[in-house]
Amino acid sequence: MGSLAGAPAPTLGVEEEFLLVDARTGEPVPRGDEVVAAAKSRFGVELDVELVKAQVETRTPVCHDLADVRRQLLGLRLVAAECAHALGCRVLAVGAPPVGRPDLPTGGQDRYRLLAEDYRLLAAEQSICGCHVHVAVPDPEAAVQVCNHVRLWLPVLTALSANSPFVRGRDTGYASWRSVVWSRWPGAGPPPYFESAAHYDATCDMLLACGAARDRRMIYWDVRPSAHLPTVEVRVADVAATVDEAVLLAALVRALVTTALADLGRGLRASPVPAEVLRAATWRAARDGIGGLSLDVLSGRLVPARLLLDRLVHRVHDQLDDADLVRRLLSTLDGEGGGADRQRRAFARAGRMSDVLDQLARDTLSGSETWTGGPFRRTA
Repeated sequence: MGSLAGAPAPTLGVEEEFLLVDARTGEPVPRGDEVVAAAKSRFGVELDVELVKAQVETRTPVCHDLADVRRQLLGLRLVAAECAHALGCRVLAVGAPPVGRPDLPTGGQDRYRLLAEDYRLLAAEQSICGCHVHVAVPDPEAAVQVCNHVRLWLPVLTALSANSPFVRGRDTGYASWRSVVWSRWPGAGPPPYFESAAHYDATCDMLLACGAARDRRMIYWDVRPSAHLPTVEVRVADVAATVDEAVLLAALVRALVTTALADLGRGLRASPVPAEVLRAATWRAARDGIGGLSLDVLSGRLVPARLLLDRLVHRVHDQLDDADLVRRLLSTLDGEGGGADRQRRAFARAGRMSDVLDQLARDTLSGSETWTGGPFRRTA
């Protein structure tokens, strides 16, 4: 994602991580470097390698509206899928590998070698895929205070995006197994409440001093001031199964940040909900997903996750870029369920993981039939 400095309105960008699997077996394959090279040589598109070689990451340029977000995301998915297809692979938008081993070869870059050295088996089992939404903020102090506001809604975003129920060919019982794996890292999960940018800096310095992170980019809180961009970065979500679900996530995150900025302009500070409450709520959201119960972090009561999502939409309604689009996407969610729901329905039809993989492949490129942004074709 490019620089967002000087933008007149909260611009945004989206990063998505994808799993590369063998087209026949569905098992992860370490061909990320080859897909990245092919995207560059064939289409002039910059993809990124990830810590695990069976992954690739896409990054949109700076986007000003949701229509642009959708075009960019779909085009990038098509490029990645086309390059993977030429190698006998599939690109899947899924939070964790549904079949195969969770410990996979890691990349050879210096940064990844250091990660493997520091985090050991945690790094080898980092075969999980997330979606990160960046939204522009004016300065570091505003970024920290915006994070304080957004952190209250992290469990709702977890439930909304849950897309990883299967691992090693079995149902984990969680809608988002990725969230469980990710929570093991020392700098992951919901962040503390920070009184100021100086408080945030001091906490980061402590994590660096004890070796929990080598640099600030390795502090992986679910919402954080970006270490290299003038943005707030929300990192809590599984990679969305479909582009439309990614757009819905981006719309809500952008509206949350914009609402927080408006609150700060009125002198309103966020409620300092303890991190342990947010961690418990995020765990419950990861287990039950959008169709289950979730913890209301303000009242301490279990309520339907869908009700909390409605409260989020109501909270940010005045700052939504396209409220009609958000309503349509929510209606689709209500009718079809989320990514985890569709995977489970696919498996229930005949008890075959191959049906889950086929469902994921269809979801990943859903919408490509209407693509008009470049010379790409949908790959099976």
